[in-house]
Amino acid sequence: MEFLTILKRTNDNNKGPKFNLLAFLENKLSFIFESLKTFTYICFMEFKEAKNKFVQTWGALGSQWGINKTMAQIHALLMVSNEVVSMEDIMDELQISRGNASMNLRALMDWGIVYKEYKAGERREFFTAEKDLDELAVKISRERSKREIKPALKILKEVSTIESGNSAEEKHFVDQTSKLYDFVLKADNMLDKMTEFNENWLGRLVLKIMK
Repeated sequence: MEFLTILKRTNDNNKGPKFNLLAFLENKLSFIFESLKTFTYICFMEFKEAKNKFVQTWGALGSQWGINKTMAQIHALLMVSNEVVSMEDIMDELQISRGNASMNLRALMDWGIVYKEYKAGERREFFTAEKDLDELAVKISRERSKREIKPALKILKEVSTIESGNSAEEKHFVDQTSKLYDFVLKADNMLDKMTEFNENWLGRLVLKIMK
């Protein structure tokens, strides 16, 4: 109603209403622009907060699959970045030193889940993470087997093949460690077959159809 009233008054030759109309439009446009700025700011903050929450949570879960917190946070940051990220940006985003960033990036590259990339005309180093989740799972499984299961198997084989004496305690020890060795060996062999199957193109096709 206010807008219609002002428009009606502008039909008169009085300069006052024309000035009021301009003031009214300026106020309305100012309100719209401020609302858009506020909405954009809120959306930006929501993205930043969501990204930070993901990086922090992934970092906390890093120990569950055999890496430290900072290493997992770097991996999370690279995984959700749509472009390659420089070491300087990683340092700034996670508030870590160059030495810390460099050490953990090398470790992630050893795992095969982070890659170094170069840009023409840039002296800085850039990094990106494995984006294929199936491939990521395969590489993590293979590394965990190499770093955790294989060494455990070696120890179990050594302790389970000792010559047991006549005591019941010694016989029980050899019997239990032998069973444990067989169980872990079967689990490791199954894991190897699953990763090999997933690397095969036909296997990946079947897995995608089953999903």
